[in-house]
Amino acid sequence: MTPRRGMQPIRGRVLLAVLTLAGLAAAPLGCGRSDNSDKDLSEIRDTQRKILSRLADLEKKIDRIASRPGSPQRAMGPDPARTYNLPVEGSPVKGPADAPITIVEFADYQCPFCARSEELIDQALAAYPKQARFTYKHFPLTSNHPQALPAALAAVAAQKQGKFWEMHEILFANQRALQPEKLKEYATQLGLDTAKFEADMASAETKSVVQDDMRLSQSAGVRGTPTIFVNGKLLQNRTLEGFKETVDTLLKAKG
Repeated sequence: MTPRRGMQPIRGRVLLAVLTLAGLAAAPLGCGRSDNSDKDLSEIRDTQRKILSRLADLEKKIDRIASRPGSPQRAMGPDPARTYNLPVEGSPVKGPADAPITIVEFADYQCPFCARSEELIDQALAAYPKQARFTYKHFPLTSNHPQALPAALAAVAAQKQGKFWEMHEILFANQRALQPEKLKEYATQLGLDTAKFEADMASAETKSVVQDDMRLSQSAGVRGTPTIFVNGKLLQNRTLEGFKETVDTLLKAKG
């Protein structure tokens, strides 16, 4: 069995340390002649034997550790073979409420790849106007995108006044201008009650909506954006052809 990665460097360091000690034990203790040189040499050889015996024991222990099965690697991203339960109640939805196909996207308003996926989503909905609906889930990557969370809160606040998709479109079109004053400006452009908008942005209820989406993303193994699911299955081929292949397969299965 091939030793697990990391065992060889450890083995090398142990060998180097032990052999260094053995070499030191064999080196003269000082300059000049000693009347007890035969006795000293015997003690040195005895020390070397003990060191080599311990080295052999240590080698056996390393081999036993290396032969153990490695711990399973942490899964990176959603399992393509799994169907996830992704409820859409309370989330903004485009398309027929009774559509047999539900597209769920976890995205970040400051993510350039998410902005590019907007056209793809529109194309998929246009290809299946009666069979598919789309819902957006918030997954702001706050460690990389400092304006993503405020933008998500702005979208939820706009949703409370019936203008989610309008704000959604403006946010993606202005990814480099998501500062607080800009968010208020966009609310004004959409004719929102700005006082209510700002109050809703700061409310615990609005923050809870985003947090619920983020918890859902974690349960589905989402690690990055955009991540898209079709009827709970991860969309691996994020192209129109990939959408069509996935949707057609699901529709066929539904009869």
